[in-house]
Amino acid sequence: MASVVYNGTVPTPSLTGFTMPVTAAMGAFFGLIAGQSTGLGALLGIVVGAIAGAAIAFVLVTMVSYKVGRWSAIGVIGIIGLLTGGTIGLVVGLIAGALLGWCAYWLHLGGYRKSLPPYATSGQVLWHNTFKFICGLIFFFLIAPIITIIPLSFNAQDFFTFTPEMLALDPAGYSLKHYQDFFTNDDWLRPMKNSLIIAPFATIISVSLGTLAAIGLSQSHVPFRRGIMAILISPMIVPLIISATGMFFFYSQMGLWMEDNFGISKSLSGYIKVILAHAALGIPFVIITVTATLVGFDNSLTRAAANMGATPTVTFFRVQMPLILPGVISGALFAFITSFDEVVVVLFVGAAAQKTLPWQMFTGLREQISPTILAVATILVIFSIILLATVEVLRRRSERLRGMSPT
Repeated sequence: MASVVYNGTVPTPSLTGFTMPVTAAMGAFFGLIAGQSTGLGALLGIVVGAIAGAAIAFVLVTMVSYKVGRWSAIGVIGIIGLLTGGTIGLVVGLIAGALLGWCAYWLHLGGYRKSLPPYATSGQVLWHNTFKFICGLIFFFLIAPIITIIPLSFNAQDFFTFTPEMLALDPAGYSLKHYQDFFTNDDWLRPMKNSLIIAPFATIISVSLGTLAAIGLSQSHVPFRRGIMAILISPMIVPLIISATGMFFFYSQMGLWMEDNFGISKSLSGYIKVILAHAALGIPFVIITVTATLVGFDNSLTRAAANMGATPTVTFFRVQMPLILPGVISGALFAFITSFDEVVVVLFVGAAAQKTLPWQMFTGLREQISPTILAVATILVIFSIILLATVEVLRRRSERLRGMSPT
């Protein structure tokens, strides 16, 4: 029988009084789902699920080792799900087996106390695990809409809902035609090209101005630093529709001025207006990330470089920039995402020639109801995840450079 040692201060959890009842409760939950989906009824499903959960807990912790037991629970319940519910039953069975096997060992081997001191009371243990469960629910609440979009993008039909074939995991219900439409349809490729033109230029302007502003505001002798900072990050605070309205009146006059005085075409002036508007939205992100990096910057390094005869420009690029580079790149990524995903400002400031990918998606929802939107949304989600993962890597690198422990 599996046992556990708590430094001799906490007894091993009771199998019949703790592990089996809790696992039975989880089994009852899965039994409820299975009973409703297979037509057996909710009550019968709960009873069968509870009995199965208790039996699994007893067999696993008394007769089988941890690794073998986990895989055995997955295999057995997965086969039962396949026999009773087909392919979808197999998937649910595999998930249920993995969770029930994990729960049985987690309870009996005291995993719920792993990060707590041995003297923690039952109430403290309960709150600790309840808090983690609440955090898990919040995380699921945040990502559930994204998880729903991804499988829908492979729908073989032109619907925004799951078809019976998709729910049955029938290969005929899935297709890549929406992705093919995105990569071959000029109505989507042109906005994608505009987004890839506007976002990089807006990012360059945001990084240049935002980095200089952050360095300037980090100097203690600058007067009214807090007020200036509040003004510079105001685009993050002011409702976007208000900012877009103000940008419309400002940049429309600026566009007319450029066309009249420099002979710039309407198309080029439209790109310039959108780029400058997106740069204004991205600057606050650069200021915040660079300012956070400058908090741990040792100003004695710049003074030492000046004493060695380095000019301010050389000091900035050879001493200061390498140390704050992770923050600069993080701000650039945030500014790029802001510009690439923004739709409200470009609707006010831009014209049809500057239609971006989010604008096309908005049009597709309002007018065309094109399922290709789901494929585009999936691509953007994956793209955003890659960028955010890069930001996290850079954040940890920045903390290591400043002698901090990455958290």
